[in-house]
Amino acid sequence: MDKPRRFTFDPLKNRRNVAERGIDFVQAKGFDFSTAIVATDDRKDYGEVREVAAGFVGQRLHIIVFTMRGGVCHIISLRKANKREIKTYVQKTTGLERGGA
Repeated sequence: MDKPRRFTFDPLKNRRNVAERGIDFVQAKGFDFSTAIVATDDRKDYGEVREVAAGFVGQRLHIIVFTMRGGVCHIISLRKANKREIKTYVQKTTGLERGGA
């Protein structure tokens, strides 16, 4: 996926994310979409297509939830990946997801 040129987010949700997770949505500008694994979040009907991506911000793997609105990336959530998500990312990016060597 190409890196979006513009980002938007709800300022109140961003403040809550900073308070709870210590991560400002502004950091999404550094998210490496070129190596990200992106999947559609279809667990429920959000009224729009939501994407979940695992990718790097600097040297740390992060999870970003976003939706594209007219070519603009609207950030819903941004957090550090947990151990399970890191393991899944490594398996998928190294071709080991099916137990290969």
